[in-house]
Amino acid sequence: MNKVTVADINFRGRKVLLRVDFNVPLDERRHIRADHRIQTALPTIRKILADGGMVIACSHLGRPKGKHVPDLSLRPVADRLSELLGQTVTFAEDCIGPEAANLIGRMQNGDCLLLENLRFHQGETENDPEFARKLSELGDIYVNDAFGTAHREHASTSGATKYFGQAVAGFLMEKELRYLAQIMGRPARPFAAILGGAKISGKIGVVSLLMDQVDTLVISGAMAFTFARAMGHSTGDSLVEEDRVELAREILARAGNSKVNLVFPTDIVATKDIAVDASSRVVPFDAIPDGFKGVDIGPDSVRHFGEALKGFRTVIWNGPMGVCEIPQFASGTVEIARLMGRLTDTGATTVVGGGDSAAAVDRAGLHDVMTHVSTGGGATLKFLEGKSLPGVAALTDQVTVGTV
Repeated sequence: MNKVTVADINFRGRKVLLRVDFNVPLDERRHIRADHRIQTALPTIRKILADGGMVIACSHLGRPKGKHVPDLSLRPVADRLSELLGQTVTFAEDCIGPEAANLIGRMQNGDCLLLENLRFHQGETENDPEFARKLSELGDIYVNDAFGTAHREHASTSGATKYFGQAVAGFLMEKELRYLAQIMGRPARPFAAILGGAKISGKIGVVSLLMDQVDTLVISGAMAFTFARAMGHSTGDSLVEEDRVELAREILARAGNSKVNLVFPTDIVATKDIAVDASSRVVPFDAIPDGFKGVDIGPDSVRHFGEALKGFRTVIWNGPMGVCEIPQFASGTVEIARLMGRLTDTGATTVVGGGDSAAAVDRAGLHDVMTHVSTGGGATLKFLEGKSLPGVAALTDQVTVGTV
């Protein structure tokens, strides 16, 4: 972490434009189903308020595509944030414009305000310079604590920073980068990665890089079926990226000439219909019958992965083992979460790379057991590929450490 952080700044009397990730799940009554993303921003918010600064928090929620969608309003988040902070959080009906400016103009030291959904404006995702400039006029210092959006070059994560003298990393951003840098820089060995998810095409850069980093690479989820096809196995009607089969063969050949141990499932839960209450059966990974689709790993795969990772000192996991949005096909993903928990108990450093993996950890009640659960699936993948994160690159480099 070579960026200026909130620990280096005294915010007294300063209006802080704070980019957070409050993209929380809401139920049909617009009640927050899980507030973890709000909770993770509290240390940064409390630090600014304790200094006597003024927090002007901004976030996106869902994908309204530049339109005002009432069901994607951040108002429920403002209410929950008020409860968590124990003070009133004012809510602005828009993220720019006269109302936001008037509310900010009346703020006192220690006040907190939440702006309406950034993505109600198309300029946010388009990184429009004029929209970014209007955002920047709301505060006199910028803080980014939204690691989950750090891989996006949006107005609130990149464009607006150009108008500030200082763009600072929040505590969560600092924590995320520290753990990821640690495991990719000097991990305790043996070091393993578990990769799941639907498509190899979205993770080929990660697979390629990790093969040179890890001792064991577990490949599962639907992406494993493309490798199964490359190995000549029967995949039934499972998802296979036909245009990536040759690439999978190249990866297999590369692994054969390296020290990395590639591990695949041994059995699969297969079904004819991907639907709630659909019947299913466990079949061998290398012999999925015609008409059946692989939707989860089976119990022997869970045992097999556990044996392969026994005694490992560092393990990172990104991507589900199957169609985990359907409860009956989520068992394998939840079992991997439990496996990660057991590895943590034996002293391993365990990092869960956000997205569906983090959701599975939450469902298993194991969030606090892991060494670190990332708030950003896409940002984690981009980091693991060795690519620059625009939201991080835009922050101010730390030349000398001191209180400003």
